[in-house]
Amino acid sequence: MTRVLQAGRKEPLSGETRSAVIFLHGYGANGADLLGLADPLAEHLPDTLFIAPDAPEACAGSPMGFQWFPIPWIDGSSEEEAEAGLRAAAEDLNAFLDAVMVDEDLLPEQVVLVGFSQGTMMSLHVAPRREDPVAGIVAFSGRLLQPELLEDEVISRPPVILIHGDMDDVVPPQSLPDAADALQKAGWKEVYAHVMKGTAHGIAPDGLSVALAFMRDKCGL
Repeated sequence: MTRVLQAGRKEPLSGETRSAVIFLHGYGANGADLLGLADPLAEHLPDTLFIAPDAPEACAGSPMGFQWFPIPWIDGSSEEEAEAGLRAAAEDLNAFLDAVMVDEDLLPEQVVLVGFSQGTMMSLHVAPRREDPVAGIVAFSGRLLQPELLEDEVISRPPVILIHGDMDDVVPPQSLPDAADALQKAGWKEVYAHVMKGTAHGIAPDGLSVALAFMRDKCGL
């Protein structure tokens, strides 16, 4: 049984929804943590609805925040618990995306996933296993989970941009080329990358600008 994700939202500046950006936050944060990115993006994407759900589980490592799934080396959970959490969160996110598209009368190709850290892990895990490709995936400061399974399990290959700080001490910068390599081996034709120079585990202005250009040029927003 899927869990209903609570979400904040920012309505389109134009008053008409022609696309949606779904923000997926990192471990120990919440939807509001990323929804603030809607402000600098909205003036360039006036017909876009921005939605930011909270992950389904309270976070043991950050009591005021949420997690998509446990992380053993942070919270002491087992690998089995992490794997079960990932499977459950994937079902929750799929149900949430389906509901958004129905409620907002949007097609998959009008929806972009923007993840940060653990939210990127969810984006890169869930979107390729959906029957209909979303418009694109913006993957900040995360990594591709279970790359060895992707080639056999991939169903759709939306455009992806991988963006990572070269000073990240939470998720290693090497995660970017590793993910790019796995995506290309699994048949992706559109994989882009941008390294945020001098940036730790966060989103720098240049990274957000590159993400915006990707959403406009490659995703049709």
